[in-house]
Amino acid sequence: MSDILTTQALPPIVDTETWRQELAKLRIREKAATRELDAIAAQRRRLPMAELPDYTLVGKDGPVRLVDIFDGRSQLITYHHMWSPGAEWQCSGCTGFTAQFTRLDFLEPYDARFVIVTQGAIDEALAYKEKVGNKMEWYSTSDSPFGADVDAPPGGGFGVNVFLRDGDTVYRTWHTNGRGTEQLSHTFPLIDLLVWGRQEEWQDSPDGWPKSPTYSGWSSSEDVGRLYGPSAVAHQ
Repeated sequence: MSDILTTQALPPIVDTETWRQELAKLRIREKAATRELDAIAAQRRRLPMAELPDYTLVGKDGPVRLVDIFDGRSQLITYHHMWSPGAEWQCSGCTGFTAQFTRLDFLEPYDARFVIVTQGAIDEALAYKEKVGNKMEWYSTSDSPFGADVDAPPGGGFGVNVFLRDGDTVYRTWHTNGRGTEQLSHTFPLIDLLVWGRQEEWQDSPDGWPKSPTYSGWSSSEDVGRLYGPSAVAHQ
């Protein structure tokens, strides 16, 4: 990559004191953004919630009530994985996003759990989980209106939902989709720290910065399977 870059793709070179001054200017905006995210989180904690019916999904051991997916915890996060029945490889964005979550024990002190829900049939979903080396627990809503009722219908997009359990009653507390999921990721925040950022054509970057079609830098589902699936484990 470095062999084909020109000086147009480099930031201006300045002395250390000037660099520190410019960094300090940026830090003002970064701190303001942090405070705004804190305020958004505070508002999120004050949202009302909606009571849900007693849904039944399917897990690796068969039918399971939504309330039992909490596994005794009070809070549940669900990632709704896009699904194309019979496809060899499922959505690369969903596959790559959920590949990040290999250790979720840190949620236990917060009385919470994070799982995947998909419109795919459970046998097909579990086979795909194995194929791409996914570490999360998967549940199917293919025979339940649950997915559609929480804005992830068959043939629809991905999304994130949060639920609260009070005894045997489940409430829906929050939902997001699209770029709203980026704050749950560690990939984009790290990439956004880089000088050239995501290098996607929609981004506001200086003239001369590397640009590529949107999504072109993302790992494909095949990449994820190669890196984390059974064949990758066999060669470790």
